[in-house]
Amino acid sequence: MDEEIKNALTILQKGGTILYPTDTVWGIGCDARNKEAVTKIFKLKERAEYKSMVVLVCDEIMVNRYVKEVPAIAWDLIESTEEPLTLIYPDGRMLAENIIAADGSVGIRIVKDEFCKKLIQKFGKPIVSTSANVSGETSPSSFNEIKLDIMNKVDYIVNLRQKEINNTKPSTIIKIAMNGEFKILRK
Repeated sequence: MDEEIKNALTILQKGGTILYPTDTVWGIGCDARNKEAVTKIFKLKERAEYKSMVVLVCDEIMVNRYVKEVPAIAWDLIESTEEPLTLIYPDGRMLAENIIAADGSVGIRIVKDEFCKKLIQKFGKPIVSTSANVSGETSPSSFNEIKLDIMNKVDYIVNLRQKEINNTKPSTIIKIAMNGEFKILRK
């Protein structure tokens, strides 16, 4: 795993894209603070730039760094679930401008996956995570479901867990507001 983290880090630091296993589905990632790298993923996925992508962080400290003010309800929601949970926070900051939605919000997930957590810790910055497919197509839950076209367009493919057959699914997504209100967007 250490060698794969080192290889992925080299690519991320150069503004490249990676194909990697996450705590949900296989993802395409890059430095979430690098506008050009984020643009590469939008193009690779053939995705409209007004559609946001998720940002992965390794801990609560990173959430606080990239969200202007974290609504109190966020911590209750995070503590109440064991499943992967993406929260859409109001007022994202210090991220690539094209990763923050038009309304200023940003979707962030604190990862539990060991590889992702270590990669983000060593990188010291959040990374983008979006499913490894062309926008509108089915998200691959296993490496063998990823189309060759996607594999050929990323700068590095992480050589871990490629033979696993997963029954994973995308994370639950909840949009939260400063007043404590929240809305489940995907369960």
